[in-house]
Amino acid sequence: MTGPRYTKLAESLPATVPFVGPEAQERAMGHPFAARIGANENIFGPSPKAIEAMQKAAGDIWMYGDPESFDLRHALAAHHDIAPENLVVGEGIDALLGYLVRLLICNDDAVVTSEGAYPTFNYHVAGFGGTLHKVPYRDDAEDLAALLTKASEVDAKLVYFANPDNPMGSWCAGEDIVAQLDNIPDGCLLLLDEAYVELAPDGTAPVIDINDPRVIRMRTFSKAYGMAGARVGYAIGETQNIRAFEKIRNHFGMNRAAQAGALAALQDASWLSETCSKVEASRQHITEVAAKHGLIALPSATNFVAIDCGKDGTYAKAILDGLVARGIFARMPFVAPQNRCIRVSCAPEAEITLLDKALGDALEDLA
Repeated sequence: MTGPRYTKLAESLPATVPFVGPEAQERAMGHPFAARIGANENIFGPSPKAIEAMQKAAGDIWMYGDPESFDLRHALAAHHDIAPENLVVGEGIDALLGYLVRLLICNDDAVVTSEGAYPTFNYHVAGFGGTLHKVPYRDDAEDLAALLTKASEVDAKLVYFANPDNPMGSWCAGEDIVAQLDNIPDGCLLLLDEAYVELAPDGTAPVIDINDPRVIRMRTFSKAYGMAGARVGYAIGETQNIRAFEKIRNHFGMNRAAQAGALAALQDASWLSETCSKVEASRQHITEVAAKHGLIALPSATNFVAIDCGKDGTYAKAILDGLVARGIFARMPFVAPQNRCIRVSCAPEAEITLLDKALGDALEDLA
Protein backbone atom coordinates (compact mmCIF):
# COMPACT_ATOMS: atom_id res chain seq x y z
CA MET A 1 0.00 0.00 0.00
CA THR A 2 1.37 3.41 -1.00
CA GLY A 3 0.32 6.99 -0.49
CA PRO A 4 -0.03 9.83 -2.98
CA ARG A 5 2.92 11.18 -4.91
CA TYR A 6 3.20 14.83 -3.91
CA THR A 7 5.07 17.32 -6.03
CA LYS A 8 8.62 18.11 -4.97
CA LEU A 9 7.50 21.66 -4.23
CA ALA A 10 4.68 20.48 -1.95
CA GLU A 11 7.02 18.10 -0.16
CA SER A 12 9.44 20.97 0.51
CA LEU A 13 6.84 23.21 2.17
CA PRO A 14 6.01 23.23 5.90
CA ALA A 15 2.47 22.23 6.85
CA THR A 16 1.74 25.53 8.55
CA VAL A 17 -0.63 28.46 8.18
CA PRO A 18 0.41 32.13 8.37
CA PHE A 19 -1.72 32.84 11.44
CA VAL A 20 -2.87 30.93 14.49
CA GLY A 21 -6.52 31.86 14.87
CA PRO A 22 -8.05 33.04 18.14
CA GLU A 23 -10.30 29.97 18.12
CA ALA A 24 -7.24 27.70 18.26
CA GLN A 25 -5.90 29.69 21.18
CA GLU A 26 -9.25 29.49 22.95
CA ARG A 27 -9.31 25.72 22.53
CA ALA A 28 -5.81 25.49 23.98
CA MET A 29 -6.76 27.73 26.94
CA GLY A 30 -10.09 26.04 27.53
CA HIS A 31 -12.04 29.30 27.63
CA PRO A 32 -12.95 32.19 25.28
CA PHE A 33 -11.22 35.53 25.11
CA ALA A 34 -12.90 38.40 26.91
CA ALA A 35 -11.85 40.79 24.14
CA ARG A 36 -11.09 39.69 20.58
CA ILE A 37 -8.94 42.59 19.37
CA GLY A 38 -6.05 40.94 17.55
CA ALA A 39 -7.15 39.93 14.05
CA ASN A 40 -7.75 43.34 12.42
CA GLU A 41 -11.46 42.56 12.35
CA ASN A 42 -13.96 45.41 12.37
CA ILE A 43 -15.62 44.79 15.72
CA PHE A 44 -18.15 47.55 15.04
CA GLY A 45 -19.70 45.14 12.55
CA PRO A 46 -21.42 45.36 9.18
CA SER A 47 -24.32 47.50 8.08
CA PRO A 48 -27.66 46.22 9.41
CA LYS A 49 -28.79 46.33 5.79
CA ALA A 50 -26.01 43.90 4.90
CA ILE A 51 -27.06 41.56 7.71
CA GLU A 52 -30.67 41.70 6.55
CA ALA A 53 -29.64 40.98 2.95
CA MET A 54 -27.58 37.97 4.01
CA GLN A 55 -30.41 36.64 6.16
CA LYS A 56 -32.81 36.89 3.23
CA ALA A 57 -30.33 35.18 0.94
CA ALA A 58 -29.91 32.30 3.38
CA GLY A 59 -33.22 30.81 2.26
CA ASP A 60 -31.80 30.42 -1.25
CA ILE A 61 -28.46 29.08 -0.11
CA TRP A 62 -29.24 25.78 -1.84
CA MET A 63 -28.30 27.59 -5.08
CA TYR A 64 -24.77 28.32 -6.16
CA GLY A 65 -23.81 31.96 -6.12
CA ASP A 66 -23.68 33.82 -9.43
CA PRO A 67 -20.25 32.82 -10.82
CA GLU A 68 -19.92 36.28 -12.42
CA SER A 69 -20.97 38.17 -9.25
CA PHE A 70 -22.82 40.27 -11.82
CA ASP A 71 -24.83 42.57 -9.56
CA LEU A 72 -22.01 43.20 -7.11
CA ARG A 73 -19.38 43.61 -9.81
CA HIS A 74 -21.47 46.13 -11.74
CA ALA A 75 -22.29 48.06 -8.55
CA LEU A 76 -18.60 48.20 -7.66
CA ALA A 77 -17.73 49.33 -11.18
CA ALA A 78 -20.23 52.17 -10.88
CA HIS A 79 -18.87 53.02 -7.42
CA HIS A 80 -15.35 53.39 -8.85
CA ASP A 81 -16.49 54.89 -12.16
CA ILE A 82 -14.86 52.13 -14.19
CA ALA A 83 -16.12 49.44 -16.54
CA PRO A 84 -17.20 46.06 -15.11
CA GLU A 85 -14.47 44.50 -17.27
CA ASN A 86 -11.91 46.26 -15.07
CA LEU A 87 -13.01 44.40 -11.94
CA VAL A 88 -13.07 40.84 -10.61
CA VAL A 89 -14.68 39.67 -7.37
CA GLY A 90 -13.12 36.93 -5.25
CA GLU A 91 -13.16 35.23 -1.87
CA GLY A 92 -11.39 38.00 -0.02
CA ILE A 93 -8.05 39.54 -0.91
CA ASP A 94 -6.32 36.37 0.31
CA ALA A 95 -7.85 34.29 -2.49
CA LEU A 96 -7.18 36.98 -5.08
CA LEU A 97 -3.53 37.13 -3.97
CA GLY A 98 -3.32 33.39 -4.54
CA TYR A 99 -4.85 33.65 -8.00
CA LEU A 100 -2.53 36.49 -9.00
CA VAL A 101 0.56 34.65 -7.82
CA ARG A 102 -0.61 31.54 -9.66
CA LEU A 103 -0.96 33.58 -12.86
CA LEU A 104 2.52 35.09 -12.64
CA ILE A 105 4.88 33.02 -10.50
CA CYS A 106 6.59 29.63 -10.77
CA ASN A 107 10.05 28.04 -10.86
CA ASP A 108 12.00 30.54 -8.74
CA ASP A 109 10.49 33.65 -10.33
CA ALA A 110 11.50 36.70 -8.31
CA VAL A 111 8.95 38.49 -6.13
CA VAL A 112 9.64 41.55 -3.95
CA THR A 113 7.93 42.45 -0.69
CA SER A 114 8.74 44.16 2.60
CA GLU A 115 10.37 42.26 5.44
CA GLY A 116 7.56 41.72 7.95
CA ALA A 117 4.67 42.63 5.62
CA TYR A 118 1.50 40.57 5.15
CA PRO A 119 2.63 36.92 5.51
CA THR A 120 -0.26 35.39 3.56
CA PHE A 121 1.17 36.90 0.38
CA ASN A 122 4.50 35.21 1.12
CA TYR A 123 2.63 31.96 1.75
CA HIS A 124 1.17 32.04 -1.76
CA VAL A 125 4.52 32.89 -3.35
CA ALA A 126 6.15 29.91 -1.63
CA GLY A 127 3.23 27.69 -2.62
CA PHE A 128 3.77 28.36 -6.33
CA GLY A 129 7.55 28.13 -6.25
CA GLY A 130 8.54 31.78 -6.32
CA THR A 131 11.59 33.31 -4.67
CA LEU A 132 10.94 36.15 -2.23
CA HIS A 133 13.27 39.13 -2.01
CA LYS A 134 12.56 41.32 1.01
CA VAL A 135 13.26 44.97 1.72
CA PRO A 136 13.30 46.35 5.28
CA TYR A 137 10.76 48.87 6.48
CA ARG A 138 11.85 52.50 6.65
CA ASP A 139 10.62 54.42 9.70
CA ASP A 140 7.98 51.75 10.37
CA ALA A 141 6.57 52.06 6.83
CA GLU A 142 6.94 50.11 3.62
CA ASP A 143 9.43 51.79 1.28
CA LEU A 144 8.05 51.74 -2.28
CA ALA A 145 11.13 53.32 -3.83
CA ALA A 146 13.37 50.67 -2.26
CA LEU A 147 10.97 47.89 -3.30
CA LEU A 148 11.09 49.00 -6.94
CA THR A 149 14.88 49.34 -6.82
CA LYS A 150 15.11 45.76 -5.55
CA ALA A 151 12.68 44.66 -8.26
CA SER A 152 15.04 46.04 -10.90
CA GLU A 153 18.00 44.29 -9.30
CA VAL A 154 16.37 40.84 -9.24
CA ASP A 155 14.17 41.11 -12.36
CA ALA A 156 11.03 40.69 -10.27
CA LYS A 157 7.73 39.80 -11.90
CA LEU A 158 5.64 41.04 -8.98
CA VAL A 159 6.01 43.66 -6.20
CA TYR A 160 3.71 43.73 -3.17
CA PHE A 161 2.99 47.08 -1.52
CA ALA A 162 0.23 47.72 1.02
CA ASN A 163 -1.16 51.21 1.56
CA PRO A 164 -2.15 51.55 4.39
CA ASP A 165 0.19 48.92 5.76
CA ASN A 166 -0.36 45.86 7.91
CA PRO A 167 1.04 45.35 10.57
CA MET A 168 2.17 48.91 11.37
CA GLY A 169 -0.84 50.93 10.23
CA SER A 170 1.39 53.39 8.37
CA TRP A 171 0.44 54.97 5.05
CA CYS A 172 1.69 57.28 2.33
CA ALA A 173 -0.01 59.83 0.12
CA GLY A 174 -1.37 58.54 -3.16
CA GLU A 175 0.61 61.14 -5.07
CA ASP A 176 3.82 59.59 -3.71
CA ILE A 177 2.80 56.26 -5.24
CA VAL A 178 2.03 57.88 -8.58
CA ALA A 179 5.46 59.50 -8.54
CA GLN A 180 7.05 56.02 -8.42
CA LEU A 181 5.10 54.41 -11.26
CA ASP A 182 7.72 55.07 -13.91
CA ASN A 183 10.24 53.21 -11.74
CA ILE A 184 8.34 49.93 -12.15
CA PRO A 185 10.66 47.69 -14.19
CA ASP A 186 9.54 46.37 -17.55
CA GLY A 187 7.65 43.10 -17.17
CA CYS A 188 6.89 43.74 -13.50
CA LEU A 189 3.45 44.22 -11.94
CA LEU A 190 2.91 46.43 -8.89
CA LEU A 191 0.29 44.98 -6.58
CA LEU A 192 -1.34 47.63 -4.37
CA ASP A 193 -3.10 46.05 -1.40
CA GLU A 194 -5.63 48.69 -0.34
CA ALA A 195 -7.52 46.64 2.23
CA TYR A 196 -7.72 49.54 4.69
CA VAL A 197 -7.97 52.48 2.32
CA GLU A 198 -11.55 53.42 3.23
CA LEU A 199 -10.31 54.08 6.77
CA ALA A 200 -7.38 56.24 5.67
CA PRO A 201 -7.12 60.02 5.22
CA ASP A 202 -8.30 61.57 1.97
CA GLY A 203 -5.61 61.39 -0.68
CA THR A 204 -4.24 58.02 0.43
CA ALA A 205 -5.63 56.24 -2.63
CA PRO A 206 -3.57 57.14 -5.71
CA VAL A 207 -5.19 58.39 -8.90
CA ILE A 208 -4.00 55.85 -11.49
CA ASP A 209 -5.30 55.30 -15.01
CA ILE A 210 -7.40 52.13 -14.91
CA ASN A 211 -5.79 51.10 -18.22
CA ASP A 212 -2.25 51.19 -16.82
CA PRO A 213 -1.11 47.55 -17.16
CA ARG A 214 1.71 48.00 -14.63
CA VAL A 215 -0.61 48.16 -11.60
CA ILE A 216 -3.34 46.03 -10.06
CA ARG A 217 -5.22 47.07 -6.91
CA MET A 218 -7.06 44.94 -4.37
CA ARG A 219 -9.78 45.92 -1.91
CA THR A 220 -12.03 44.13 0.53
CA PHE A 221 -15.28 44.16 2.47
CA SER A 222 -13.48 42.66 5.49
CA LYS A 223 -12.24 45.87 7.10
CA ALA A 224 -14.21 49.12 6.89
CA TYR A 225 -17.35 47.26 5.83
CA GLY A 226 -17.06 44.79 8.74
CA MET A 227 -17.63 41.57 6.78
CA ALA A 228 -14.43 39.57 7.34
CA GLY A 229 -16.32 36.31 7.81
CA ALA A 230 -18.15 36.68 4.49
CA ARG A 231 -14.91 36.67 2.46
CA VAL A 232 -15.53 39.27 -0.24
CA GLY A 233 -12.72 41.05 -2.01
CA TYR A 234 -12.10 42.48 -5.44
CA ALA A 235 -9.30 43.47 -7.78
CA ILE A 236 -9.37 46.39 -10.19
CA GLY A 237 -7.04 47.00 -13.10
CA GLU A 238 -6.45 46.96 -16.82
CA THR A 239 -8.91 44.72 -18.70
CA GLN A 240 -6.48 42.03 -19.86
CA ASN A 241 -4.95 41.73 -16.38
CA ILE A 242 -8.42 41.27 -14.91
CA ARG A 243 -9.58 38.84 -17.62
CA ALA A 244 -6.60 36.61 -16.84
CA PHE A 245 -8.26 35.68 -13.53
CA GLU A 246 -10.99 33.90 -15.52
CA LYS A 247 -8.42 31.32 -16.55
CA ILE A 248 -7.82 29.98 -13.06
CA ARG A 249 -10.21 31.41 -10.45
CA ASN A 250 -12.81 29.38 -8.55
CA HIS A 251 -15.92 30.50 -10.42
CA PHE A 252 -18.25 29.25 -7.70
CA GLY A 253 -16.15 30.53 -4.83
CA MET A 254 -18.51 33.38 -3.95
CA ASN A 255 -21.60 32.27 -2.05
CA ARG A 256 -24.97 33.94 -2.57
CA ALA A 257 -25.30 35.40 0.90
CA ALA A 258 -21.87 37.03 0.78
CA GLN A 259 -22.61 38.64 -2.59
CA ALA A 260 -25.96 39.97 -1.33
CA GLY A 261 -24.43 41.29 1.88
CA ALA A 262 -21.59 43.06 0.10
CA LEU A 263 -23.99 44.69 -2.34
CA ALA A 264 -26.14 46.01 0.51
CA ALA A 265 -23.06 47.20 2.43
CA LEU A 266 -21.77 49.08 -0.60
CA GLN A 267 -25.08 50.91 -0.88
CA ASP A 268 -25.12 51.97 2.80
CA ALA A 269 -22.72 54.91 2.66
CA SER A 270 -23.98 56.38 5.92
CA TRP A 271 -23.07 53.22 7.87
CA LEU A 272 -19.58 53.24 6.35
CA SER A 273 -19.11 56.87 7.35
CA GLU A 274 -20.34 56.16 10.88
CA THR A 275 -18.01 53.18 11.19
CA CYS A 276 -15.01 55.23 10.04
CA SER A 277 -15.82 57.80 12.73
CA LYS A 278 -16.03 55.07 15.38
CA VAL A 279 -12.69 53.65 14.27
CA GLU A 280 -11.08 57.09 14.43
CA ALA A 281 -12.41 57.59 17.97
CA SER A 282 -11.16 54.16 19.00
CA ARG A 283 -7.70 54.88 17.62
CA GLN A 284 -7.60 57.92 19.88
CA HIS A 285 -8.82 55.88 22.84
CA ILE A 286 -6.10 53.27 22.28
CA THR A 287 -3.51 56.05 21.96
CA GLU A 288 -4.60 57.42 25.33
CA VAL A 289 -4.48 53.98 26.95
CA ALA A 290 -0.96 53.40 25.63
CA ALA A 291 0.23 56.78 26.90
CA LYS A 292 -1.32 56.14 30.31
CA HIS A 293 0.96 53.12 30.66
CA GLY A 294 4.09 54.82 29.32
CA LEU A 295 3.87 53.33 25.82
CA ILE A 296 3.56 55.03 22.44
CA ALA A 297 0.80 54.32 19.93
CA LEU A 298 2.01 54.77 16.36
CA PRO A 299 -0.11 56.85 13.97
CA SER A 300 -2.54 54.59 12.12
CA ALA A 301 -4.72 54.83 9.02
CA THR A 302 -6.33 51.45 9.67
CA ASN A 303 -8.73 49.80 12.10
CA PHE A 304 -5.86 48.73 14.35
CA VAL A 305 -3.06 50.44 16.23
CA ALA A 306 0.54 49.32 16.71
CA ILE A 307 1.77 50.17 20.20
CA ASP A 308 5.51 50.68 20.64
CA CYS A 309 6.49 48.90 23.85
CA GLY A 310 9.81 50.73 23.99
CA LYS A 311 12.25 47.83 24.07
CA ASP A 312 12.70 44.72 21.91
CA GLY A 313 10.65 41.83 20.62
CA THR A 314 11.21 39.74 23.72
CA TYR A 315 9.75 42.45 25.91
CA ALA A 316 6.80 43.01 23.58
CA LYS A 317 6.13 39.27 23.51
CA ALA A 318 6.08 39.20 27.30
CA ILE A 319 3.47 41.96 27.30
CA LEU A 320 1.47 40.12 24.64
CA ASP A 321 1.59 36.92 26.69
CA GLY A 322 0.38 38.88 29.70
CA LEU A 323 -2.58 40.19 27.71
CA VAL A 324 -3.49 36.75 26.41
CA ALA A 325 -3.29 35.31 29.92
CA ARG A 326 -5.83 37.95 30.96
CA GLY A 327 -8.26 37.14 28.16
CA ILE A 328 -7.20 39.77 25.63
CA PHE A 329 -6.55 38.45 22.12
CA ALA A 330 -3.89 40.63 20.49
CA ARG A 331 -0.99 40.10 18.12
CA MET A 332 2.40 41.56 17.30
CA PRO A 333 4.58 42.03 14.20
CA PHE A 334 6.90 39.15 13.37
CA VAL A 335 10.09 40.94 12.35
CA ALA A 336 12.52 43.27 14.14
CA PRO A 337 12.48 46.18 14.76
CA GLN A 338 8.72 46.28 14.25
CA ASN A 339 8.31 43.40 16.72
CA ARG A 340 8.99 45.86 19.53
CA CYS A 341 5.27 46.60 19.14
CA ILE A 342 2.01 44.89 19.95
CA ARG A 343 -1.02 45.40 17.73
CA VAL A 344 -4.63 45.80 18.81
CA SER A 345 -7.84 46.26 16.83
CA CYS A 346 -10.08 49.27 17.22
CA ALA A 347 -13.17 48.31 19.18
CA PRO A 348 -16.05 49.66 21.26
CA GLU A 349 -15.21 51.31 24.57
CA ALA A 350 -15.91 48.17 26.63
CA GLU A 351 -13.18 46.17 24.90
CA ILE A 352 -10.61 48.97 25.15
CA THR A 353 -11.41 49.35 28.85
CA LEU A 354 -10.57 45.66 29.27
CA LEU A 355 -7.33 46.26 27.36
CA ASP A 356 -6.50 49.16 29.67
CA LYS A 357 -6.82 47.01 32.80
CA ALA A 358 -5.01 43.99 31.34
CA LEU A 359 -2.17 46.10 29.94
CA GLY A 360 -1.58 47.73 33.29
CA ASP A 361 -1.50 44.37 35.03
CA ALA A 362 0.81 42.82 32.42
CA LEU A 363 3.27 45.70 32.72
CA GLU A 364 3.17 45.50 36.50
CA ASP A 365 4.20 41.85 36.27
CA LEU A 366 7.25 42.88 34.24
CA ALA A 367 8.28 45.77 36.49
